[in-house]
Amino acid sequence: MKRAWIMCVVGIGIALGMPSIAGAVVQPPDVDPANFTGCSVPSNPFFPLVPGTTWMYEGKSEGVSISNIVQVTCITKQIIFDNGVVTATVVHDQAFENGLLVEDTFDYFAPDCTGTVWYLGEDSTQIPSGNKEGSWLAGANDADAGFIMLAAPTPGDRYYQEFARGVAEDQAKVLTLSGSASSPYTGPANNLLVTKETSRLDPGVVENKYYKAGIGFIRGDTVKGGDEFTELVSFTLGTGSCGP
Repeated sequence: MKRAWIMCVVGIGIALGMPSIAGAVVQPPDVDPANFTGCSVPSNPFFPLVPGTTWMYEGKSEGVSISNIVQVTCITKQIIFDNGVVTATVVHDQAFENGLLVEDTFDYFAPDCTGTVWYLGEDSTQIPSGNKEGSWLAGANDADAGFIMLAAPTPGDRYYQEFARGVAEDQAKVLTLSGSASSPYTGPANNLLVTKETSRLDPGVVENKYYKAGIGFIRGDTVKGGDEFTELVSFTLGTGSCGP
C-alpha cells in the first residue's frame, strides 16, 4: 500500500492535544470517538480534506513512469469501534504505471478536534487481478488507526500512520518544518514540512516527503533502498459542496 501520498510509531504517553509525540515507539494510538464530535474541527493545512480537492502526481519508479490521481470525495464511511463510531471522509486514489491503472483505492481519513488527521483504513484493489492485498480497517482484525498528519508537527515526532500486522505498518518521523523542494505545480518551495517514512514490510526503504501548507503533499523521494520519485503536477482546491 505504497502510493503517492501514503507511504510510516507513537511516542510514550500520547494523548489528545499533546504538543509533541517524540520519543520511543511503542504502540499505535487508541481511538476515542468522543474526540471527533461536538467541536468545530479545524482544517489541517498540510492535509486538506475539502470535498472536490484533487491532486495529480507524476514520477518514476525503477525506470517505470508512474502517476496518481487523488480526490477528496463527498462519500463518508462509518468506522465502528467498541466505544463508538467515527465518521471518515473517503479519498479516492488511483495509481497508474505507464498510463495503465494498476491500483484503485478508497482511503478513510478523519480529523479529530485538535486538527490531527487520522488514517482509519483503506479498500485497495490491484488491477487487473482484483487482489485486495493491503486493505485494512481500524478496529477490525486487530488493525489499529494511525495518524496521517499531526495538527502541530514538531521535528522529532514519530508516529504510526497505520498498523495492521503484516498488511500495513507504515511509520513517519518529522524531520523539519523548514524544508525546500520543487514540483512542476509549485516551482521551488520553502518552509515545507518534511517527513521520513519507512515500513517494517519494506525494510531498508526510506522515503522523504514534502508537504506545503494549503496544498498538502507535493513531492516524495526515495532516498534509500530504491529509485523512485513523485511530484505534484496539478492541484485543484475543492469547494466543499456536496449537494445535488
